[in-house]
Amino acid sequence: MEIAGIPLWIWGSFLGFVFVLLALDLGVFHRDAHEVKIKEALMWSGIWIAVAMSFNALLFLFWDKIQPGSAYTATQAGQAFLAGYLVEKALSVDNIFVFLMVFSYFQVPAKYQHRVLFWGIIGALIFRGIFIAAGSAILERWFWTMIIFGGFLIFTGVKMLFASEAKIDPDKNPAVKLVRKIWPVTNNYMGQKFFTHINGKLWATPLFVALIMVEFTDIIFAVDSIPAIFAITSNPFIVFTSNVFAILGLRALFFAIAGLVKIFAYLKYGLAAVLIFVGGKMLYNYFEHEHDLIPGVDKFPIGLSLGIIAGILTVSIVASKFFPPKDDEHFPTAA
Repeated sequence: MEIAGIPLWIWGSFLGFVFVLLALDLGVFHRDAHEVKIKEALMWSGIWIAVAMSFNALLFLFWDKIQPGSAYTATQAGQAFLAGYLVEKALSVDNIFVFLMVFSYFQVPAKYQHRVLFWGIIGALIFRGIFIAAGSAILERWFWTMIIFGGFLIFTGVKMLFASEAKIDPDKNPAVKLVRKIWPVTNNYMGQKFFTHINGKLWATPLFVALIMVEFTDIIFAVDSIPAIFAITSNPFIVFTSNVFAILGLRALFFAIAGLVKIFAYLKYGLAAVLIFVGGKMLYNYFEHEHDLIPGVDKFPIGLSLGIIAGILTVSIVASKFFPPKDDEHFPTAA
């Protein structure tokens, strides 16, 4: 039995591997709540990147066995994963700035922030899987929707270039309002609990409200990131796995960037340029292949896409390092 041309046992093995990683993360390495320092965050970020690159190497070596008869060569599959991973990793930085503001707004104690992000990422994996399956089905059945996705990414990129820093107000968030309608919310944190019983009644804690806000934020950002990776490749397995590995490393990246946030002052403009590029690539892909479409293959060289994306992000980070803005008021701070 296969799903999207990939044997079911490979999908199952991958999901099982991810489950083991998450179980080890929360049940062993982060069993006790503690504040994650920059040194620990950088170490874990390196570990997650190494795991992703090891998987990338497997694609280069064994793609012909993973998906026999694929229109992709092993080199194309490996490059597509790497480009997709890089795009998702870069776009996730935008999430991190919002997470910083959420934690600051709710005054989430530093030692509980990892727990919120862990369960937020569990939800993110589920929703990303749903969005990817839906996006793949839509593009396969109505290929012309690539014009809509591409145009949306270009619009989003242009808007990001010129928009001022948005301030979030969780109290006006519909998901947060819904939580407060269903459960009363305690005024204070109850350790690392999301719920507690008071006088026999179930109460939510501010930690759970913060979790809902983080989850809602990720869903909003997925609207940009999922079409962006479909501009790189339409292969569901590569799209899903690159997304998963980018999300798995998001927590470690959050704690690293929370302490080094000023290094990424101009990354916003780099992300905007990446969105505009991949949006334009989607439009090119549609018009170029409208009458000569080979499913799953992008005739815009994947290696060139990877180089352009890496170059844009590198320039934005180097500029941030050597030409930092004079006004740093817009940088959020962690709670």
